[in-house]
Order: sequence, then C-alpha cells, then structure tokens
Amino acid sequence: MSSCSVENQNPNNPSSPLNWSNLWLKNKKALDHVVNSTIRRRSFYRKPPPPPQRPSYTPPPPPRRPPPPPPPRQPDNASPSPPIQQNFNETLEKETLVSDFPQIGSHDYASLLSDELLLRILLKVPEKSNSLVSKNWLNLNGRLTKSIRVLDWDFVTSGRMFSRFPNLIDVDLLLGSVISSKHTKKWNLSLGCEFGAFCIDSDVSLLNNLELVPVSEVDLGLQSLCSKYPNLQRLVVANCSEIGLLYVAEGCPTMQELVLHRCSDQVLRGIAAFKNLQILKLVGTVDGFYSSLVSDIGLTILAQGCKRLVKLELRGCEGSYDGIRAIGQCCQMLEELTFCDHRMDDGWLSALSFCENLKSLRLVSCKRIDESPGLDEHLGCCRMLERLHLEKCQLRDKQSLRAFFLVCRSVREMVVKDCWGLKDGMFFNASLCRRLKFLSLEGCSRLTTGGLELVVLSLKELENLRVISCKNIKEDEVTPALSTLFCNLKNLKWSPDNQSLLSTSLPGSGIGKRGGKFFKKLQI
Repeated sequence: MSSCSVENQNPNNPSSPLNWSNLWLKNKKALDHVVNSTIRRRSFYRKPPPPPQRPSYTPPPPPRRPPPPPPPRQPDNASPSPPIQQNFNETLEKETLVSDFPQIGSHDYASLLSDELLLRILLKVPEKSNSLVSKNWLNLNGRLTKSIRVLDWDFVTSGRMFSRFPNLIDVDLLLGSVISSKHTKKWNLSLGCEFGAFCIDSDVSLLNNLELVPVSEVDLGLQSLCSKYPNLQRLVVANCSEIGLLYVAEGCPTMQELVLHRCSDQVLRGIAAFKNLQILKLVGTVDGFYSSLVSDIGLTILAQGCKRLVKLELRGCEGSYDGIRAIGQCCQMLEELTFCDHRMDDGWLSALSFCENLKSLRLVSCKRIDESPGLDEHLGCCRMLERLHLEKCQLRDKQSLRAFFLVCRSVREMVVKDCWGLKDGMFFNASLCRRLKFLSLEGCSRLTTGGLELVVLSLKELENLRVISCKNIKEDEVTPALSTLFCNLKNLKWSPDNQSLLSTSLPGSGIGKRGGKFFKKLQI
C-alpha cells in the first residue's frame, strides 16, 4: 500500500510528512516559543555566576587556541541547519542565563505574598508571637489590632500609638492617665482596669487624691485621638473636661460606649453631643483615689442628651428622686441600671418605677439602700424587671430592704452574693417576689436553714436554686418538705457548708494520719 511505501518513510524526502525540520521552519512562532520556554526552564537550574574578583596581579595573556575544524560537509539531499537553532546553541555556550524571578532567601518565602494576603492569613492565626517574625509582620499585627489599653500617656502624645495601631475602635486611657510616683512604687500599688480591684498592703493607708494627668493634656490627647480614629466605638478616659468630650463627640460619630472617671456635672455638659451613645458609665468618687461631684444637675443633663441609652452605671454618684426620675422619663430604651457605692439621698427608690423598660438592676458595694423609702403605695413597681443582683451590699435596714423587694416584685432571677447583715427576718421579705424562677445565695453567712425554707416554700414558680458557702445552713436540718421541693426543681446546686463537704471526703484518704506518724519519728 502507498502508506507503507519506502518513499513515504524516508526522512530526507522534502515531501515526506515525517520531516520535522521543515515543519518547524514553516511555523516560526512555535519555534520561538519552544526556545524561550527552554531558556526559562534551564535558568531555574543554573546558579548566577559569582561576582568577578579583581586579581592582585596582571595575568599573562591566554594562548591562542587553534581555529576549530570546519564542520563536516552535509550531503546535498540533507536539510540545512536552521539559523535559529545555531543562535540558541551559541547563547547557551557564551552567556549565563539568569532567572526572570527575584532571588529569594532560604527562609523568606513570605516576602512574595502581598500585605492584603498576609492580613487574611494572620486573621486565622493566634496573636501570640506573630509580631516577632519581622518588622513587616509587626506592622501588619498593628493594623489588625482593634483594642488597646494605654499604660503610658507619652505613648499618646508622641504619636507612636497612631502609627503603630492605625485601626483602633476601643481605647482605654485610664491607667495611662495615672502619674506614677514614689508612693505607688513603694507600696506596689497595682490598679485594675476601672480602679475596682487593687492590691496593697493592709497596714498602709491610700492616698487622699490620686495624681492624674492634667486636664489640658488630656483634652489635647483626646483631640489627637479623635482625628486619627474617626471610627472609635469605645473610650475609657479620666480627668477630661467638657471641651474634651466635645472633641470626642464631633470626631467620633459612631461612639457607642463611654466610661468617664472623675466625672462631674461640669463635664456632663458635653455629653449631649453624643447622639448614638448606648452604654455609659460615670465614676464620680472612688474612696482613696479621687473625689468628684455628680448630682441631679448632671443626671438631668445626661437624661436630656443621651436618650438612646441602653446601659447605665453610676458609681460614687450623688443624686435623688429628681435625677433618677429624669433618667426614667427621658431614657425610655434603658434596660440595665447599676448603682455602685451610691450616695443617693433618701427617697430615690420610688423613682425606679419611671424606668418602664428596665430589665436588669444591680446594686454593688452599697453601704445602704434607702433609709426613708416612703409609703408602699408611693413606691410603684418595675413591671418589666427580670434580673436583680445584690453584691457586697450592707443589708442592715429591714424597712429599706422590704421597700426594695416591693419595687422589684416582678423579678424572675435574683442573685444575692457576699452581702452583710442578711438575717432570716430580713430575707423573709424576698417572698414578695412571687414570680421568682431562679434564686442564688452565696456567702450569706447569717442565713439559716429555717429562714431559707420559709422563703423557698412560698415561691411556687421556683425552678433553679443555688446555695453556696452559707455556713449556717446545715444539711442535717433539711426538713422533708424542703427535700420534696429539691426533688421537683429543674436545677439544684447545694454546697452550703464547705467544711462539712471537706470532712466527709477526708475519711479513708489517710491525710490526717500521715502527718502524725512523721512527727512521732522526730520526738526525742
């Protein structure tokens, strides 16, 4: 057959389909593509030549090489060597090929990644030691940081904070506003984030007035801060003025949470400029640190300016019925209200009924509640209240505690923790809260088993009970009626006496006997 003829299988025949040289020469673009691809591939396996070194002496001229022999004569019927292939061979012999890609160090593979891609990777990695890799990673971690607590005020005034952390939305300037002195270093004073928890020797008295950064410097720092962080959402600051608050309100329109330490009525004049503020904490006086006055004037200004408040905390603030009533009437979205070490005048308790949408009420470290609450018919009730929290309060006045439970009689959850003076007769007033479903008692050392039983049996809707560290509540004094109630509860946590639990776990362990054997050996 013609397809198996010798003529068709001869590679030297120009008309043969197996003559690849003629096929490549006819398509020059394909040949150029193959040459360039080969050059690039070989460049990856060739190292760049070392830099030339200058010799210390002039070398003698190299001897002349004999001319190369002439290439063998090809037969007439052979196809001539294409000129492109000759140029390619000469290039490989004479020139050193260098890769088009940049030279990469043995461990710096991350330099090929863009900053945007590295930011997406660092978002998925824990932030423990990423900033120690390189300066670029340090800057990228600064761009990812959203919250910071400043410990030195110079970090703000020098501008280092703005270049190091350009995208902050939460800034705490409290500890940075405290000027360290020899007294704080000598006493080893360590302040908490809100001057709440501190560590100091018991036999050393605190300073009467804590030394803070001057008001003018704080205002200048706030002005610079707001110009760099227009998207700031939370700010903690101490010892600022009305002008400083206006800087924050104008420069940060999205501010949602504000904590003001050493606040006063004069400072609160600038609070009305915050249109979107939802969480506010005012700290007027902190015993042993500083003293400032927040009265009904400041509370009224606050109520008329911040009508979208959802959470409000008043610590060390003064006031009376008028200030609390203004807050209840103007801040109709208020859901959480906290009084910490309040200095309110008598009669303020009846103003809580104006907070119609209040859902959570907390009293923390209050020396008293209300010594003259008034008549029961004038107290009112917080009908939407769901949670009541009493912590570290002095509950020594039976009349004020009864009025307090009467105002909060619609509550569903009650927590009493580490409160002083809570006896059986005073705790009996908690039975006014008929709708209670959750009751937690912790650290109530003067409450007995009988007082607990009287209240618990009157709560028909009770579902959850927690009794912890109440040493006068004994397990052997539990009556059958109380045991039946415990069986019907959905959740019960019962550990009133830690000593009894410890004593029951010791028998059989041999802990109390091994020490005696050891000391018997030491006797002479």
